[in-house]
Amino acid sequence: QIQMVESGGDLVQAGDSLRLSCTFSGINAADFARGWFRQAPGKEREGISCLAFHSGNTVYQESVEGRFTISRDDAKNTIYLQMNNLKPEDTAMYYCAAITRLDCRGSWWDHRAGGWGPGTQVTVSS
Repeated sequence: QIQMVESGGDLVQAGDSLRLSCTFSGINAADFARGWFRQAPGKEREGISCLAFHSGNTVYQESVEGRFTISRDDAKNTIYLQMNNLKPEDTAMYYCAAITRLDCRGSWWDHRAGGWGPGTQVTVSS
């Protein structure tokens, strides 16, 4: 059973940085890509970044590209999301997921394995 726990969310000011962490259990690290999602109040959950395991290829949603960086620590079965120059519109609950589309191509956000973790709240004040 795939499980994940997100952490690192906080209340910050616009322009600040945060690093989110997500630790997986119940999966073989090499069998999945890894993704970050977020859900703002009143909006649908959206995929914002994906990391292909074998190639290391990364994909970002346009709204976060250049500000967010996804990375991983295979020894800890953990991925990270470094978020710089945060904006109020980044306010959301952030989630991670195992992705079955291993190369993160196309609609990778529609190819998840397992459920959702508890998420971690990021709030950016202006």
